[in-house]
Amino acid sequence: MDNFSNKVIVITGGTTGIGFGYAKAFGKEGAKVVISGRRENRLQEAITALNNNGIEAKAILADASSLEDTEKLADFAWDSFGKVDVLINNAGMMVHHAPVLDMPLEDIHAIFNVNLFGVVIGSKVFGKRFVDQGTPAAIYNIGSENSLFHGTPFNGAYVATKHGVLAFTHSLREELPDFIDVSLICPGFVVSELGPPENMQYGMPTDQFVSITIPQLKANEFYVVSHAYNVVMLHQKQKALAAAYATYAPRYEGDVRYDVRTNLSPVLQQQVGQSLREF
Repeated sequence: MDNFSNKVIVITGGTTGIGFGYAKAFGKEGAKVVISGRRENRLQEAITALNNNGIEAKAILADASSLEDTEKLADFAWDSFGKVDVLINNAGMMVHHAPVLDMPLEDIHAIFNVNLFGVVIGSKVFGKRFVDQGTPAAIYNIGSENSLFHGTPFNGAYVATKHGVLAFTHSLREELPDFIDVSLICPGFVVSELGPPENMQYGMPTDQFVSITIPQLKANEFYVVSHAYNVVMLHQKQKALAAAYATYAPRYEGDVRYDVRTNLSPVLQQQVGQSLREF
């Protein structure tokens, strides 16, 4: 989607941080914005700030991890503007850093419910409506640099959720019709309320991050990136993987025989009755 003027954009967790940054930026391009969140005072503060900047925006209390709330969010957006063009699955949370073996199970469940299942629920609810609407649309899921590699120590549950967002978003991009763009936004450390204020001195300013990523969304890139140093970590990961395969599973003639995608993709497409798009 190369132009956001007069588009209706729904942003979960849109009251602060990256979500609010996108609300401001897209609003300045002429989009109408619907934001959701779980704190009524923050919703009101955000709407006031957006309206004061000449942005047409509405807000609704909604928990991204709730199917019922997400259906209400979709109803509210369509009732308010008659259509929705873009969903940004932005709502996320963080739990206290701890070794994996010491992390409370309830914390792990909580972060998966929001960071991963919130994306799944939002994509399903809005994705089905986008298909029925039949007009150009987009789903942008907020992953992380932690979708691509393990960037944050003592944060295993968070990293796992963001790996999950990558896998789910990849499937979504393959399976949805061509008129629905799907992108994975991969922020590194960006100023937000997800961590202690004293740590935010190391984060990229939110508006800078947003300005880097919007041109990539307009270009329909799948991986939407921002933090240049990430390539160091990616090269380390790729080098380790390549070394493992070269040592223990080197290529040989006919090795495609056991490739699951090559062999099962045509079968599964026939069984499901749906083709995949390439990207």
